[in-house]
Amino acid sequence: MPLSYLTRIAQTPAPTFEEEARAGLMAELWGGLGYRTERDEVGNVLTRLTPPGTEGRPALLLAAHLDTVFARGTDVTVREERGRLIGPGVGDNSASLAVVTALLEGLRGQEGTLRRPLWVAANVGEEGLGDLRGAKHLLARHRPELGAFIAVDGYLGVAVTRAVGVRRYRAVFLGPGGHSWGDQAPSALHALGVAISALYALRRPLSPRTTLNVGLASGGTSVNSIAGSADLLLDLRSLDPQVLADLDARAQAAIHSAAREVGVNVHLERVGDRPGGDLGAEPLLDLARDAASEHRTDLRLASSSTDANAAVPHALPAIAVGVYRGGNAHREDEWVQASSLSPGLRFLRRIVDLYQRRPVA
Repeated sequence: MPLSYLTRIAQTPAPTFEEEARAGLMAELWGGLGYRTERDEVGNVLTRLTPPGTEGRPALLLAAHLDTVFARGTDVTVREERGRLIGPGVGDNSASLAVVTALLEGLRGQEGTLRRPLWVAANVGEEGLGDLRGAKHLLARHRPELGAFIAVDGYLGVAVTRAVGVRRYRAVFLGPGGHSWGDQAPSALHALGVAISALYALRRPLSPRTTLNVGLASGGTSVNSIAGSADLLLDLRSLDPQVLADLDARAQAAIHSAAREVGVNVHLERVGDRPGGDLGAEPLLDLARDAASEHRTDLRLASSSTDANAAVPHALPAIAVGVYRGGNAHREDEWVQASSLSPGLRFLRRIVDLYQRRPVA
């Protein structure tokens, strides 16, 4: 059952770009269930169920990401309080990894009932600057072998059917620096401030929803030093790829203009590009709706940025579905309702079963 796996997974640290320990754990758990696992070039863990007679048929890929938003050194101890499991990353995405592991446990010895190959992945790099690295790699490498992609991520009762596009930049402003009294050099922090002001002044439509956020900004060395360097991280999002591209161009122009105005140099690097748009989710959404109805679960449609975004450039039908109930994601007091894991498992297993029942071409 999922609960038997969750605490062990959640208490194995997995910061983005440092998922090795948790990847090793998933390979151990899946191998212990009798499945052959493989690790690819970027660190994804993958097992492929291809019973005799299904070779060459398009596979359904389930993927749950390994990484969390918490830095190495964070206390990831999980505690139980009144039916809730509480701890950093216990939900996002440890609970999903626990559920897909329980799914594999339930399929053990029943692989022959599959009419199509089923692949299950624990992938790296979904959070933050990971930029969907694991999912992008899986789909770029295996697209010809795949028929559909389900990202297992989020709360039970939510299905992501539209991908929010995301562009992210790191801007580093560089000047000569100097003494606050003895020199007259331009300040990199001044340029950063001008840039932030200009960025937030950019026009953004209310519909389609489009957002801009400077999430991190820093610079300088002391109160009596002219800042020789300063940097920011910028997050741009939109439901419309063309609107996002337009905002992207204007944001870049604003950053370069701020550097010129103050008289410093700027190095601008794109550090994230999550494709957005239609996921082609309709066939999978029908299955999710049927599965939710059978288990008396209300299903709400949402737009978000998940590993499912990686399927957009490949025209692969994709959806993201949640398999647990909880709250406080990305906080150290994140929680999961322990009793929700079994219904989440039944919901996911039913989607898989319904996909398998589709007519084979």
